[in-house]
Amino acid sequence: QACEKANVKVVTGDTKVVEKGKGDKVFINTSGIGAIHPNANISKENIKIGDKIIVSGNIATHGMAIMSVREGLEFDSTIESDTTNLNHTIIHLIEKFEKDVHLLTDPTRGGVATVLKEIALSTNIGIDIFQKDLPIDDHVASACELLGLDPLYVANEGLFIAFVDASIEDDFLQTLQKDENGKNAKVIGTVVEAHPKQVILESAIGGKRVVSMLPGEQLPRIC
Repeated sequence: QACEKANVKVVTGDTKVVEKGKGDKVFINTSGIGAIHPNANISKENIKIGDKIIVSGNIATHGMAIMSVREGLEFDSTIESDTTNLNHTIIHLIEKFEKDVHLLTDPTRGGVATVLKEIALSTNIGIDIFQKDLPIDDHVASACELLGLDPLYVANEGLFIAFVDASIEDDFLQTLQKDENGKNAKVIGTVVEAHPKQVILESAIGGKRVVSMLPGEQLPRIC
């Protein structure tokens, strides 16, 4: 009502959730608005059986970088956040492949596992992913193993996950890998008709397990 009286439109907004009693520091909060690219049709409803799932780079790097600084952990090599600007990379992919790019999403809080599970639950599809294909830096993998963390659930910041039509799998991956932001991109899985609403991880030795939502968080909230 106040907006109507003032002839003002609220077009964007964001909130910052912090632990009780922890709001005693500076928190940077941002919101953004934009326009939908005319060649894009990015939606979970576009996902179909056979789609290939591609992650744009090494997973778990950001979460481990933040944790090492916060907790004063020292590893054999410095782990740096994957934070980067993805807009030019994504625009190029959309302009080249248009509607064959069915969905783009960010595996931030909760990591790759959480975002894939959320998509499976909300679209009634099944997802198969393969441990041998997950891109992860050796130092990050060692740090996760040392701390007992599953890199699939560790937060990322400068990554995206793409669901693309199987017909463009190779071309999309090669195009992405030519970009500095996608040099470590890998195809990590496939959309399947079997086991709807489930994400199944095939291990390096051929075993399979259900990827579930974590009841809590592996790491303290990053942002």
